[in-house]
Amino acid sequence: MLVVLRNRAYRRLFAAQVIALVGTGLATVALGLLAYDVAGAAAGSVLGTALAIKMVAYVAIAPAVGVVADRIPRRALMVTADLTRAGVALLLPFVDQVWQVYVLVFLLQCASAVFTPTFQSVIPDVLPEERDYTRALSMSRLAYDLESLFSPALAAALLSVITYNWLFTGTMLGFFASAALVVSAVLPKPVASAAPRAGGARSGATAGARLFFAVPQLRALLALNLAVAAASAMVTVNSVVYVRDVLELSAGAVALALGAYGAGSMVMALALPRVLDKVPDRTVMLRGALLLTVVFAGLGAITAAQGGSWRWPALLAVWAAFGAACSMVLTPTGRLIRRSAPPRARTGAFAAQFSLSHSCWLLTYPLAGWLGAEAGLGAAVVSLGGIALGASLLAVRLWPAREPGREPARVEHEHVALHDARPRLTGATRVAMPVATRSLRTGRPAAVLRLRARPRSAPARQDPGTR
Repeated sequence: MLVVLRNRAYRRLFAAQVIALVGTGLATVALGLLAYDVAGAAAGSVLGTALAIKMVAYVAIAPAVGVVADRIPRRALMVTADLTRAGVALLLPFVDQVWQVYVLVFLLQCASAVFTPTFQSVIPDVLPEERDYTRALSMSRLAYDLESLFSPALAAALLSVITYNWLFTGTMLGFFASAALVVSAVLPKPVASAAPRAGGARSGATAGARLFFAVPQLRALLALNLAVAAASAMVTVNSVVYVRDVLELSAGAVALALGAYGAGSMVMALALPRVLDKVPDRTVMLRGALLLTVVFAGLGAITAAQGGSWRWPALLAVWAAFGAACSMVLTPTGRLIRRSAPPRARTGAFAAQFSLSHSCWLLTYPLAGWLGAEAGLGAAVVSLGGIALGASLLAVRLWPAREPGREPARVEHEHVALHDARPRLTGATRVAMPVATRSLRTGRPAAVLRLRARPRSAPARQDPGTR
């Protein structure tokens, strides 16, 4: 899997991602301590509001990235986001009012909402081979999981010799280092749009979301996002409740429970590159989503049990299974978007995925907390498990399978600058050329052939003139 690090551009981008993640982890720990200094006993409320602000920023800002990416070089966009995050980290130690925390957190998360989808859209261009790209996705998944384990440990070690305000300095330096690495990476030029975007900025901001609702497998991905959000919200929000209240264990056991979730995710991320070489994305992702519902059933048994020493190892196993199942869904997501979106629409598609997936978390995080506190953990398990089951079954329904020996599904698409004698144009219908239609290679107006289906005998390859 490490073979992809031989690519110099990817190696620097991956290093930038890891350093930025560590900086973000340090900021998360420091922000909790800052909230306690500013708000005292109301620190939990402040952090809860800050988390909601984070999700709102992700949902609101990410769709605009597709528009901005058409006008600003992607390297400049990522560097600007990193410098903005560094500036916010520099200001956080001087905060003494709750509203200042909210404003700076909003700015920080807006910058992250710009950086992350832009970064995700660059990697398929840097690693055009699907085999390499799959390994890059697994490494990215590992980076997120390792950060969740490493950053708190690093913060704890640093806090033994410095005050928490210095953690913000570490965050700032991390973002500056990330910006420097992005600047040093040689990025391929993105594919230019074949035609001017109609409808202005508003249309561009919603282009990625419209693509998701137009393509069957991306519609299924929306449902898969909801299933994953239900499971991850249960782990993130209620781990402390299970460990401290239900099992009556020490605070250190909370870290072990969250570590089990991360370990399950990492083990699956390491295994998936070889699996995905042989098994279709659809099979892996849908089985991962359906596995979530089985794990929820196991969690329900633990929740309903009145006692027994077996519940603690069982909870660790359930959390690890949640991590593995979520990784089965999340790791191949980039491959699915890459295949479903044309290169010129890729940034908008990744931005839409970023925004829409966080919309699911914006729903499930408060639901997991409110149901657990007001109606009990049993009600939370049943409700979120039901959401995961319904979303998984919907994804199976929305994502059509192609059985061996059957004709491919009829997908209407267009080709330009092809000769009428080409075999794959058999059965095509010539249509009037829209004014804005131009060849991707020459930029000149080109004839359009609208195809209803492709013969089975035709070669399944991308023509240079395809759009």
